[in-house]
Amino acid sequence: MTALMIQGCGSNVGKSMLVAGLCRAARRCGLSVAPFKPQNMSNNAAVTEDGGEIGRAQALQALACGLPPVTDMNPVLLKPETDVGAQVVVQGKRIATVKARDYAALKPQLMGPVLESFRRLKAAHDLVIVEGAGSPAEVNLRAGDIANMGFARAAGVPVILVGDIDRGGVIAQIVGTQAVIDPQDAATVAGFIVNKFRGDPQLFDDGYRQIESRTGWRGYGVLPWFPQAHLLPAEDALDIASTPRTGGVTIACLTLSRIANFDDLDPLAAEPGVNLIMVRPGEAIPGDSGLVIVPGSKSTRGDLAFLRAQGWDIDLAAHVRRGGHVLGICGGYQMLGRSVQDPFGIEGPAGATPGLGLLDIETVMTPDKRLARVTATHAASGLTMDGYEIHIGRSEGPDRARPFAQVEGCPEGARSADGRIAGSYLHGMFASDAFRAAYLSGLGVATSGRAHAATVEATLDALANHLETHLDVKGLLALAR
Repeated sequence: MTALMIQGCGSNVGKSMLVAGLCRAARRCGLSVAPFKPQNMSNNAAVTEDGGEIGRAQALQALACGLPPVTDMNPVLLKPETDVGAQVVVQGKRIATVKARDYAALKPQLMGPVLESFRRLKAAHDLVIVEGAGSPAEVNLRAGDIANMGFARAAGVPVILVGDIDRGGVIAQIVGTQAVIDPQDAATVAGFIVNKFRGDPQLFDDGYRQIESRTGWRGYGVLPWFPQAHLLPAEDALDIASTPRTGGVTIACLTLSRIANFDDLDPLAAEPGVNLIMVRPGEAIPGDSGLVIVPGSKSTRGDLAFLRAQGWDIDLAAHVRRGGHVLGICGGYQMLGRSVQDPFGIEGPAGATPGLGLLDIETVMTPDKRLARVTATHAASGLTMDGYEIHIGRSEGPDRARPFAQVEGCPEGARSADGRIAGSYLHGMFASDAFRAAYLSGLGVATSGRAHAATVEATLDALANHLETHLDVKGLLALAR
């Protein structure tokens, strides 16, 4: 076996989850399998075993394969910093920040590293399952493409096209894609999958046959909606749904415009005693919140302005006056201080922005990025927690004398004198079950006792079962030969 590529008729059609499920199914067949995404655009990154960063979806897919995440699994990662510019990470390391219009000129230089990473994975494993980005139907982006058909043809990988019936128009999605792409690109497509069907799949039999007839492509199945999807880490912040529940504690998380590394929320959302509210732009922070989380951001000063534009600074001040708790994570930690200074213009125009003043610290942005997987000791409970750091900037000030945690004997983060305001650079802390239970206990919540890692593993197995029930998985894997 060599490789198979899953491309979509559009963004968010379920490519990432399909690849994760196929990876787990292939692994259960006794194959050594690895995930690969040539180019990803996401601010939700994972720190790898080899000291770099890749998209969070590829880290989940690596878990499905039983592998540690490595940078070759996602050699090009674009991390949007503004509406028109993004940080470019190649094989785990930041190489530049470019405007969207300039990225097209950079792309031809990136096919080399992409193919290099792919070939290393292919040499090390029986099978590589590749995920495309966006859609090959975006033919205006075809020149210099490294994410979809450009990669598939350069690497000689067969393609399965996925349409999303939940958003409607799936026949037009698939047939229309064939109509607009280059005939040589269309020749790489070996078949299609219809994803996210709700109800009886047999009701789509006629539509399925029409797609086969109009395209000449073979169908590999209609996949019903996977109800446990919410138990897997989300890659897109818009996929994180609020979990309105009665009783327990309300935890409100601010949906910042450049929210980053929000996997901190997944273990909390799964707790039955937690009413997680994603506060969207234009909405107020609920007055009954026990905890407000200010999450990570790819643009700390930009999101401080965004936060104030929503009036959330006023809501936070009222929340604190009522005795509520606040937790700032990474960029959110930086925002809680007195000021955020960017003298080198790393995240945008050089300058300084007043912080929220809830912690007595100041942050200075520095060119060096810290990427590390760490085990920390929570200062208040003494419990250990696994997490990772992925940030620029250094925070100092009097409240650092009350650290949130200890990492390798050094203080990390800060707390207010009354302990109700805390900030930390550590992501992923709530995946540690004992720490999560102790933290929520401090908010008056008895946890379910569920093991987060075991839940994710069980859900990946359930996803593989789901695919094997409804798709021709053996036929898909045979395409990779």
